[in-house]
Amino acid sequence: MPTSLHAVLPERDLKTDSHVGVSAIATPSAQVTPEQAWALAPLIAGQPAYRAGQWVRGKFQYPGTPRKLTAAPPRAPAAVLIHDAAGRVTTLCLDLDTSKATQDVVNADAERLGTLLASCGLRYVEDSSPAGGRHLYVPLAEPMDGAEARELVAALARTAPSMDASPHQNPSTGCIRVPGALHKRGGYQQLITPLAAAYDTLRRRNTAEDIDRLRRALAPELRRNRQEAALRAKATGTPQSFQGARAASSCRPAGGWQSPLRTIAQTGLFDTARYRTPSEARMAVLNHFAACGWTLEQVRGELSGQFRGLASLYQSPAQLARLLEAEWTKALEFTVTRQGKKYAPKSDTSLTEPTGGAPSAAAIHQLVNDLENVLYAVLDARFQKYGREGIGLRFLLRAVLAYMRTMETNILDVGCRTFALALGQHHSTVARLLRRLAQLSDGMVTKIADARHRNADVYLIELPQQHRELARDLSWRQGKIHAVRAVFRVLGPAAALAYEAIERGRVSPTAKEVAQHARIGVSTAERALAEMSALGMIHRDQDKRWHITHTTNLTQLAQRLGADQDVAAQLTVHREQRRRWHDWLDRHNPDHQLTEADLYDPETDEYWPPPGLYTDSAAVWTIPTAC
Repeated sequence: MPTSLHAVLPERDLKTDSHVGVSAIATPSAQVTPEQAWALAPLIAGQPAYRAGQWVRGKFQYPGTPRKLTAAPPRAPAAVLIHDAAGRVTTLCLDLDTSKATQDVVNADAERLGTLLASCGLRYVEDSSPAGGRHLYVPLAEPMDGAEARELVAALARTAPSMDASPHQNPSTGCIRVPGALHKRGGYQQLITPLAAAYDTLRRRNTAEDIDRLRRALAPELRRNRQEAALRAKATGTPQSFQGARAASSCRPAGGWQSPLRTIAQTGLFDTARYRTPSEARMAVLNHFAACGWTLEQVRGELSGQFRGLASLYQSPAQLARLLEAEWTKALEFTVTRQGKKYAPKSDTSLTEPTGGAPSAAAIHQLVNDLENVLYAVLDARFQKYGREGIGLRFLLRAVLAYMRTMETNILDVGCRTFALALGQHHSTVARLLRRLAQLSDGMVTKIADARHRNADVYLIELPQQHRELARDLSWRQGKIHAVRAVFRVLGPAAALAYEAIERGRVSPTAKEVAQHARIGVSTAERALAEMSALGMIHRDQDKRWHITHTTNLTQLAQRLGADQDVAAQLTVHREQRRRWHDWLDRHNPDHQLTEADLYDPETDEYWPPPGLYTDSAAVWTIPTAC
């Protein structure tokens, strides 16, 4: 071992195996000098070289020719190269930066990443910078290709808003400050992990099996990055290998959509030109949540999750506990006042109400059960021969039945955009499918009134005479019927049908039986089952029968796959389209006068649905239903 390091190691066994890098240990070791900590640099670097830092046109950079590592730390800020000459890495370097999120978010991200690494059996070394940033170093026993490392680090960046993935993005210039290096604003990079334990971790490095466990844990994030890279490559004509993790550090969804208020809630950083104080910024976020239908309990539940940035806008946990409820009440009052001025109709636009002879709630639930039997026994097989259109019809009819059960009525006046949101389709596609469904459903779905002004088309749902005997001879299936749950907006309709076949099957099916029940091809079913198994949604027993993994939360999985942002983007588009239509109607109403409140604010009007809103059929229909 290096002489300078050997001199400071305590007399104890270095073979003690423990996850000493857990981020709960956040206090730098005061007795470790920069010279002692710098002795770890050769064990972190991809090659024995570093770049000296300097200010270039107001920005601190690490330009110039790499210099050879020495036993003494450089007298200027320095960052070691993390790739070797072949572009491989021997240490994954995770950089949590206070320029990307507040200090509280950085600390929370370090703790979350540390817990994830430890759960996968990975050991790591941790340090902190004088500016509050944190670095986690994950040493590898076998060198990893640079592209694989970029992909893995980009997936980790999805779980930590404060993480900067750029050190791994360029094999020739990628570098990072290591323990003992001078910081650009003074002070040194300080080691948090005890020195002896850090040396032990860097010498007894993590195996390929440990990294494979991390890949399995990050399967949703890896899939999301690959999908977005493929979309960017298709849009720009750039090979996917060059798209890679380039945009992953920003953690933005495909298409670049990102609400400014979502960013504030996640990172705690805000535009001081728009919000002068943290109080104004957090009230803007709370107003936004109130307008989007969140509850106080839902907001509180995410303060330790995706809203750590919002929590950091309070000076202390005590202030958060004292002010949150009062500020939420103000947000609700503001939202009601603003929406009342902006959207209050000047004419009767109430939804259609069933008149005399309306069936009871119990009768509606029994009717839905009978209609489900007809759907699975007759209509699924009929729609199958229509190909892609048939898939849309199958899910649209499921959405209709889910709405019936939720609202306890068989007279539906649901707009095309509401159905489109539930199905992940374009509203024009839904309009066409509704007409086809009325033609092909044997009288199950019948249009009884046309759309007018703000009201949608009205449909009557009933059990056709020719299917009544069949429906009542078959036993009812357990479980809920869904349209397209948010996670399947990403995984696709084949996965949704396969999951439904397992979830609602009377016995646990094999892959061949899943294909038969879902009425999809065997190879298609096997691909969908393999993908869902990799994401932990389902598992197979020794008899090769598939079961639902009930410990996997589909709502959280949908968020990790980016489905919640897709839903929010579609909701935002729908709200703007409805606003324009309603404004057009109001302009032709002489009693209505436009005010400044009718102007569209692209920040405050971005819609962000509450968690779980579009994963449960009982909550799908809480948004405005006019088309």
